[in-house]
Amino acid sequence: MGKNNLNDPLCKQFIPTKNEKYFTPGFHLDPVSDREFQQGEKLLQKYQGRALLLTTGGCAMNCRFCFRQNFPYETKRPGFNPEIATISKNTSLSEIILSGGDPLALDDLILQGLLQKLSDIPHIQRIRFHTRFPIGIPERIDDSLLSILEKCTKQIFFTLHVNHLQEMDAEIFERLKNIQKLGIPILSQTVLLKGVNDDFYTLKNLFENLANHGILPYYLHQLDPVQGAAHFAVEKKIGIALIEKLKNSLSGYAIPRYVCEIAGNPSKTEILHPIHGFNT
Repeated sequence: MGKNNLNDPLCKQFIPTKNEKYFTPGFHLDPVSDREFQQGEKLLQKYQGRALLLTTGGCAMNCRFCFRQNFPYETKRPGFNPEIATISKNTSLSEIILSGGDPLALDDLILQGLLQKLSDIPHIQRIRFHTRFPIGIPERIDDSLLSILEKCTKQIFFTLHVNHLQEMDAEIFERLKNIQKLGIPILSQTVLLKGVNDDFYTLKNLFENLANHGILPYYLHQLDPVQGAAHFAVEKKIGIALIEKLKNSLSGYAIPRYVCEIAGNPSKTEILHPIHGFNT
């Protein structure tokens, strides 16, 4: 984070400003209706075949645009036994997403126990980590964590939340490479943020450098309209234009899908150019 520069792309993401105090119509405390899809205090299911486990409310950093910043996390009850029981009974599930907060905020023993319990469920085939932790605390990816991941009998995926290349450095890439060496694919997801990454060169540099390190850009998210974050919003037509320009500059595997979340839809909704398809 650059010193004495409020326009620094990291400063804008993590330092609160008075803009958060303004009420904006169309922005909500629960912008993606998480509470409507709760299957338990720590379990959400929005899409067929997969469910999301809210492992913790803790995170390595406090993103000012976080869509789950008002979620009432259950933190008093230790463990995930009721959620594991629900997952065990639902044979339509094949994938569990570990989110939060951030699953890497869990203690190693708790994380190991959770992975073991999920691995013991025959119909669960994949476990996906949604994490920002390697950026905030890369030391978290240590020998102990790698050993836990290596012993897991299910296919693991990592999805790294990163919005600007300035968030990454050689140490972070090196730590992530140790995860990749275990046969764990790493994808990335990025939120399109006004004044942070809403320009072609910033996104191109980010996605190209991620691809250079074997990290595949997965999603470019339209900002979820959480109250207090309207100053980060970028018009969809700008996002569409950026994706179209990126298509002319990068290989297909280095270009994420530009999506938004609409509560009740069976998947993320892709935002397309009117010429190419339905524009949400």
